[in-house]
Amino acid sequence: MMKKISLFFVCLMMPAVAFTAERGDCDKDHFVYIDDVTTLIDYLLNEDASAIDLAAADCNLDGNVTIDDVTSLIDYLLAGWWPYVDLGLPSGTLWATCNVGANTPEEYGDYFAWGETEPKEYYGWSTYKWCNGSFNTITKYCTDSSYGYNGFVDDKMELDPEDDAAYVNWGPSWRMPTAEQLQELLDNCDVFWDQQNGVNGCLVIGPNRNELFFPFAGLRRGDSQVGASSISFFWSRELHSYSYYNYSDLASGMYLDDGGACISDERCKGFTVRPVRVSQN
Repeated sequence: MMKKISLFFVCLMMPAVAFTAERGDCDKDHFVYIDDVTTLIDYLLNEDASAIDLAAADCNLDGNVTIDDVTSLIDYLLAGWWPYVDLGLPSGTLWATCNVGANTPEEYGDYFAWGETEPKEYYGWSTYKWCNGSFNTITKYCTDSSYGYNGFVDDKMELDPEDDAAYVNWGPSWRMPTAEQLQELLDNCDVFWDQQNGVNGCLVIGPNRNELFFPFAGLRRGDSQVGASSISFFWSRELHSYSYYNYSDLASGMYLDDGGACISDERCKGFTVRPVRVSQN
């Protein structure tokens, strides 16, 4: 009983904000509010499902209702947004609500060269981690000896977790998306120009009408920021691979403006990273 009381007082300290939504509406009153935390805790303590919507109580979308859902619900009430969204995509991919390095959906977040896990001041081949100073001296993730240092080839097409900015910065529940997941997003969602809290960006609306906002963060090239407020660029976790052409100096990504497309660009440039959720089942 003491555990229940202590969590209840934590909830009382939250901002008095209600959000109309199905997810998190544990008590079925059509609002997501402090009372839903109480309902969820009561269910976990007593295992009485008569007063709870178990589908709505799966706040972290992992297919179970556990104490982790209490944490997710409290995080939502404090922040005003879920950390990830189910857009109703065919693969079931869950997309993060904000970029790595951002605290809100409209913040740009950090910029990463592909395969690097920390932001930096200068984005170019001279500072790129996985080469010896130029595009044709690559030391990891190389499928063509003409791009590898002294002919180096390892045939790695996908980032190892330790080189994945989402995994390293947010933990093992997250990865950078695959090129296929980026294409799935564009193929199945509506993309519109939008503005949130004065920040230009894109609103991506999924088949189930759930939404994500992507701010126009531009990219980093050299020591300059390019395209901020008009376009965004996001990395996948895969090298460029189209048809039988493999260019090991390029990685796959996506751009968004008032639409979007999958692209490939130089690995040394600084793109933002929007993680996808990895199933923990």
